[in-house]
Amino acid sequence: MDRLENTVRPYAWGSTTALPELLGEKPTGQPQAELWMGAHPGAPSRIDRGTGPLPLSEVIAADPERELGVPTVRTFGPRLPFLLKLLAAAAPLSLQVHPDSTQAVQGYADEEARGIPLDAAERNYKDDSHKPELVCALTPFEGLCGFRHPQEAAALLEGLGVDGLKPYVDILRARPESEALREVLTALLTADKDAMAATVAEAAEAASERSEYAVYADIAHHYPGDPGVLAAMLLNHVVLRPGEALYLAAGVPHAYLGGLGVEIMANSDNVLRCGLTPKHVDVPELLRIVRFEPAEPGILRPEADEATGEEIYETPVGEFRLSRFVLVPGAAPHTLHASAAQILLCTEGAVVLHGGQEGGRRRTEGGADGGAEGGADGAAEGGAADIDLAPGQSAYVPAGEPVRISGDGTLFRATVAV
Repeated sequence: MDRLENTVRPYAWGSTTALPELLGEKPTGQPQAELWMGAHPGAPSRIDRGTGPLPLSEVIAADPERELGVPTVRTFGPRLPFLLKLLAAAAPLSLQVHPDSTQAVQGYADEEARGIPLDAAERNYKDDSHKPELVCALTPFEGLCGFRHPQEAAALLEGLGVDGLKPYVDILRARPESEALREVLTALLTADKDAMAATVAEAAEAASERSEYAVYADIAHHYPGDPGVLAAMLLNHVVLRPGEALYLAAGVPHAYLGGLGVEIMANSDNVLRCGLTPKHVDVPELLRIVRFEPAEPGILRPEADEATGEEIYETPVGEFRLSRFVLVPGAAPHTLHASAAQILLCTEGAVVLHGGQEGGRRRTEGGADGGAEGGADGAAEGGAADIDLAPGQSAYVPAGEPVRISGDGTLFRATVAV
């Protein structure tokens, strides 16, 4: 097993304090939005096996079957099929949706055939994979997920008392549910920009005067004039308690609004935006992808395996499987076996990973930044050294390598469901 050195992504919506507090570091004053753990080419984690730090993506590419396991390579190809993150939002992320597998293949092939560069602003599909996601709250975590029933959305819009919203209220009350949601979202995204900005501004002012609309007033503060402010009112508002999670399936519009959480997703970059962003919004393609189906947001709570102590967040996808262990001092270590690669992340307390069948004879220790200090020393015994993890630190475990865990804290386990 290997200690991971990870990269922080400084997106503008990120918190300036949440990740530093978790990592035990002094804030820099700049946004720290996401800490990436995995082998995504945009910011691969690094490991040191005695020859200096190397990107995890390069280590996997050199021997994918050894690192990932034969079942993973046969099913998903020679790359780690998931990306694990710590996500710290202080402002709303873009309102977005992800394609399913068939839509991703079709969309990617179409844009390739039309010669749209991968880095073009108008490019929707960076790869041919779907991008299911799961986010688990570490603090109270606020978001939007899936469509409200149209009657509820109509009441919310009507309650603002804005004349420019009356046509949307009428549609939501008069049309069949899926048709109503499609028609209103289309109208919001295709309306005259100046007229829509004026309606959004009036709605934002009304929202600021009513406590029950506080979340939408805050969204409007960050994105003045954006039609996504009104589109957000079509969606369910969700507040997760620590330990609760949301699964975001293909076609479900969503946005994260604030909080600290653990996020895991299929290793894809395919995003279609609906609003709350200065980036490209492809309305026709978006309407092809969105599932206009009202439903209550499915809040997930982990299902405990009494025999192992593992608490599992069940999802219907194979690219990832997220679980956690709440460890107590003095308890017997848990042994983790997997035919696929694993990433282990400490989010609270102190956790020890015991390498090898005998649990190892010495430890490697890293700084609060989750760096690779001590990695080369630990690798000299072929993975037999122990690794101490503090909050925000993580480790990579190749396929088939047993690891025992003990300590006094919380450990998240990310692997593949094959």
